[in-house]
Amino acid sequence: MEQLHRQLVLNKAEDWQPSYLWRLVPQGDGLTLAPGAQRGVVCLRRVDSGEKGFRWGRLSLDCQMDRDSLVHLYAYTADVATYGDFPTVEQYLSSLSPGTLETREALAAMFTPVGQNQECILDQSGRYLWLMLEFIAAGTPPILQAVRLQMSGDHMVDYLPAIYQESGTFTKRFLSIFDSIFMDMEREIYHLPARFDYESASGQMLEYLAEWMCVDPQEGPPETLADRIRTAQQDYEDLYTVRGIKRSVQRLVGREPIIIESADMDPNRPGCVHSALYRRLYGEDPYRFFILLPEDVFKSRIQMETFLSRMQGLIPAGTQFELVLLKRCIQLDGHTYLGINTVVSGYIPVVIDENTTIRYDTMIGGNEVEGR
Repeated sequence: MEQLHRQLVLNKAEDWQPSYLWRLVPQGDGLTLAPGAQRGVVCLRRVDSGEKGFRWGRLSLDCQMDRDSLVHLYAYTADVATYGDFPTVEQYLSSLSPGTLETREALAAMFTPVGQNQECILDQSGRYLWLMLEFIAAGTPPILQAVRLQMSGDHMVDYLPAIYQESGTFTKRFLSIFDSIFMDMEREIYHLPARFDYESASGQMLEYLAEWMCVDPQEGPPETLADRIRTAQQDYEDLYTVRGIKRSVQRLVGREPIIIESADMDPNRPGCVHSALYRRLYGEDPYRFFILLPEDVFKSRIQMETFLSRMQGLIPAGTQFELVLLKRCIQLDGHTYLGINTVVSGYIPVVIDENTTIRYDTMIGGNEVEGR
């Protein structure tokens, strides 16, 4: 609710329930042309101001359209809901056959053109208002997201001497141009704090706020950006720690890694019984660590190379990392971690011929007697 202007906003799927519809279909909470259609018409159900002789003012649309699209606006106002022999205007419109020449003539006789595309001044009187929208598209069809009707509020003419208020509608219509500009500015200022609220922002604005907090929008799915902005300070403090590196890897690939530092497998540690093996697998560089991930985490080599490139900016300066893809098998003197990447297949007899290959994850059995 605005502080100075009261508006009626139609922006939900149920608001588009028509009394007459031709070649238009709902799209979420919006309205657009049916597939393949280049022209469509909708007559919305009446809007009741609750006041006879009510003076309708500004009408504006929130509509996505390109330069090859148009939305023509038409209006009909009356103090009664009847029309001709019909008890309601809706029943009259429902009796019309969509798309016929007679229907187009009937609608043209009933509705008055008031403008096109984004904004217009209705300047019509009556308790009830019926709106007709005509969509025309040569390319991408327009998508109507909201219709805004100014019901009441301050107007520039209200601050002028009475003689200007009684001199007809010219002064009011002329000042409505400036009134609409300043009203839009007031709305933007009124809603400005909400634009910087990461919990309610979305799309490009959310990515913009993420960049303010040094959060990479490409690091993880968009729906997690708000959560990452919330924890950005703590994440920054942990960025180059083991916990921070694990978090970065998990956001990039969606899997929790195993991080092994040189101190964890130091071959020069007193009492180390696997010095030769540790040197071969992990080396002796104290500034190198290892990121262990399952071998199926990357669907392509390009995806793996992208991960390696992005991780270079997420590790401490002066350090290097090595990516180890763990195979689901037991390899003697290899990167085998019981309970993590080990698997033993079923017992099978040994049968070797030109069509059989013994795999590294196969438990080899003897003859049938030994199998029992």
